[in-house]
Amino acid sequence: MDSRQHLRHSMRNARNALTRLQQLEAAKGLLHQLQQLSAFTQAKSIALYLAADGEIATQAIIQHCWDNHQQVYLPVLDPNNHHQLLFVGYSAQTPMCHNKYAIQEPALPYRNIIAATDLDLVLLPLVAFDDSGARMGMGGGYYDRSFAFKRTTASSKVQLFGLAHQLQQVSKLEVQSWDIPLRGIVTEQRLLTAD
Repeated sequence: MDSRQHLRHSMRNARNALTRLQQLEAAKGLLHQLQQLSAFTQAKSIALYLAADGEIATQAIIQHCWDNHQQVYLPVLDPNNHHQLLFVGYSAQTPMCHNKYAIQEPALPYRNIIAATDLDLVLLPLVAFDDSGARMGMGGGYYDRSFAFKRTTASSKVQLFGLAHQLQQVSKLEVQSWDIPLRGIVTEQRLLTAD
């Protein structure tokens, strides 16, 4: 097991060791931190994820968005583009299924798809992060490929923020050439921005 695989394994174990109460408290703290972020409060279209594998929960954020008439989108594995994501509108009535990773996503036929370039805000999961805002994902590269346009399209309005438990912070991550930089990281305890 190389060092990146080892770090992924240890971080996933750490977040899975959190109790249900700790997860609920973290989710409340995360929403509180996001409410301090203008990129969140002013966004009309927000991509989120449904937590799995001990990830910090997003259901309170999703409910907050619905209550405030912000459109929520979930990532879906694009059946036509390998290792790419589609973003599909999500409501309490959206039919759901499990993808090949056993993660819940909207079921076919997809309704209300938005182009990644047209999203206002993307709140994405991560395995580890550091003070510079560097992010380590699960290793599939789905978000990096789906937002590769951010490397060349400086005018793109979409802002990317990682969501994590504070315990997922490490001292330093090696940034890979394909990593798409985030605007910041939000945990239940703090907001770390790249500016």
